[in-house]
Amino acid sequence: MPTIPSGALLMIGLPGPELDDSTRELIRGQGVNNFIFFRRNVVAPEQLRQLCSDLDGACREYTGLPALIAIDQEGGSVTRLPPPWSQFPDQRLLAESANPEAALSDYAATCATELLACGINFNFAPVLDVAPAGEGFFMARRSLGGEPETAARLGALVIRKMQQSGVAACGKHFPGLGSARLDPHQVGFAIAKDIEQLQAEDLPPFRAAIAAGVAALMTSHTVYPELDQEHPATLSPRILTGLLRGELGYDGLVVTDDLEMGAIENAMSVAEAALLAFKAGADLLLICKEHAKVRETIAGLDEARANGTVTESRVTQAAARINLVRHDYPVPEL
Repeated sequence: MPTIPSGALLMIGLPGPELDDSTRELIRGQGVNNFIFFRRNVVAPEQLRQLCSDLDGACREYTGLPALIAIDQEGGSVTRLPPPWSQFPDQRLLAESANPEAALSDYAATCATELLACGINFNFAPVLDVAPAGEGFFMARRSLGGEPETAARLGALVIRKMQQSGVAACGKHFPGLGSARLDPHQVGFAIAKDIEQLQAEDLPPFRAAIAAGVAALMTSHTVYPELDQEHPATLSPRILTGLLRGELGYDGLVVTDDLEMGAIENAMSVAEAALLAFKAGADLLLICKEHAKVRETIAGLDEARANGTVTESRVTQAAARINLVRHDYPVPEL
């Protein structure tokens, strides 16, 4: 196994509420030490603490590093933790409340405290997509608003509060999914905005997030043909390396959205997409369900490293970004 195993570049899901043999073997044999939880992994607070403790112990034993454990706990329609954990409404409702700053600060601080108490140190929130109000827009309920300045201000507030409270925040979905009328979980589609429109309408919240020191940004699986006619943002060097790294000057962690979504898998295998995403500039490759696809992806990365298609310096760079988040947001001993 190389000094940095290819598995260290992946974040994977688990099939159930306990540390299973397949996950344990991916940790021991492939160096996987980044995980994402869904509702299928959650029964009760004590069970979740035990799962996190078991994952962390296995990672420390087999990889020498603590686990990085993530969840989508946005509130409202994207809530993974049921009662007795605190239940918050959609971001949009908090943003449109009488005192949005207080409401969102309370959400971010409470959410972070409850996640850390279980052993989770990474939250895939806030949504930074600028979405017009209305049922026709896929991200409307999850968005902080339809005005770029408002979404930027409130998104930065959530990031600062969550990270001050000890949990890494991840803004999503770069370079902006707010205009979407379709669901990328099911299909691929395009957003026909030129760079001037994106600069004015979609990028302000991401610029504000970068200025606020956001720990990570997640990519969009949407095609932006005015920027790259061929590739969705997740697979686009022009968007991830040229726009995000180059023009916006972001040097933090870039995470793909789930590579098992229809917007990706309808066009190619997860392993093929993961390799393209990594070459495009993504650091952490998200595969939320099927462990067979995790193993295929690791094999593909190993082959690309062996033949020089992926350089060791690029692997080292990506692993350093992942590990910076891991160490900047440690979980208290459970």
